[in-house]
Amino acid sequence: MAEHRTVADRIDLIVFSSLFPSTVRPGAGIFIRERMFRVAQHRPLAVVSPQPWFPGQSLIRRLRPGYRPQAPALEIQQGIRVYHPRFLAVPGVLRRFDGWSMALASMKVMRRLKRQGARLIDVHFAYPDGEAATRLGRWLDLPVTLTLRGTEVPHSKNPVLRPRLARTLKAAARVFSVSDSLRRLAIELGAAAQKTEVVGNGVDIARFHPVDRAAARDHYGLPQDARVLISVGGLVERKGMHRVIDCLPALIGRHPGLHYLVVGSGGPEGDMRTELDAQVARLGLAGRVHFIGALPPDELNIPLSAADVFVLSTRNEGWANVFLEAMACGLPVVSTDVGGNAEVVCRPELGTIVPFGDAPALTAALDDALVREWDRAAILDYARANQWDKRVAQLLRAFDDIIKPSAPQPERAAT
Repeated sequence: MAEHRTVADRIDLIVFSSLFPSTVRPGAGIFIRERMFRVAQHRPLAVVSPQPWFPGQSLIRRLRPGYRPQAPALEIQQGIRVYHPRFLAVPGVLRRFDGWSMALASMKVMRRLKRQGARLIDVHFAYPDGEAATRLGRWLDLPVTLTLRGTEVPHSKNPVLRPRLARTLKAAARVFSVSDSLRRLAIELGAAAQKTEVVGNGVDIARFHPVDRAAARDHYGLPQDARVLISVGGLVERKGMHRVIDCLPALIGRHPGLHYLVVGSGGPEGDMRTELDAQVARLGLAGRVHFIGALPPDELNIPLSAADVFVLSTRNEGWANVFLEAMACGLPVVSTDVGGNAEVVCRPELGTIVPFGDAPALTAALDDALVREWDRAAILDYARANQWDKRVAQLLRAFDDIIKPSAPQPERAAT
């Protein structure tokens, strides 16, 4: 993908998502940027990423320095404009008004982008982003495509949010989902089946590929003969690093050279690092569990190449991009039967799916994965078959169907 592009004054699409990489949160929503900046090579676009704000949050930041970092009003990323309008979001019960607030705060920039040629709003996450975007679509007379990414599962169980999700889904011109389980949820909530479509995440094999294992292990001070597990994700309850750590004492009994790499840091959902450190100390695992911190995508293939097995004992996922990234580095995946996980790890030669919350099953699956002779070439082939190009071609066909072909084509950004 081109790293530099002339900023387009005329656009076709507006990408709308409060979760998007910025200078203050470079790791937020990378999967959305990976997908939509590839779309931008064919249809010029701009991004509107609303940022939550309220007058007293600077006081909270004194106690929690990472609380709601504020991105600049405008960034240029790879030649594409990314706007960050601030919307009023007061913690607590008033968050139920985020959809309205987000829409009102974004209206000015959205109206300007429509004047610059925008003919479609492409929004990610049904709530509150989708609720805001479908409202903006009505106000601006623009069609809206909506991508479900996994947060819709817990939101659909909330009796207050469930009818709002249903209204949002019915208002969208097209509903994409990153897994078939989410597509079925959309239909259950009232979306017309014919306007739903699964568009999974993809992987960039130019970025994610195996590197020399010996060098990778030297980089992290790991013994060359060690058995190594790895997890990549936020240090939050949902991702389940603590559930993997609970399995380690039993696994070390069978694999005395076992080590566990944890790549990630805290985020908007919380930060369990203190609890994880205490757990490691309580279980006597000092020197076995290695917290590497968050890494930029270009560096992730080093720890992935140092490992033997990828594991994520997650509570909820849409389509975990990190599974394909691990597979692109030759790793089998052990994970839980939630969301779209079984759709990614869809064959026994790719890994193992276990019931969520079943610690003995997770321990047994990891034990088996550490001793099995995996066909790494087959795993790599599967990752290569799931590159972003196929996903982008599918999206472009859907966008072409929605955007009236008779409308004048805006000037394309130079590549």
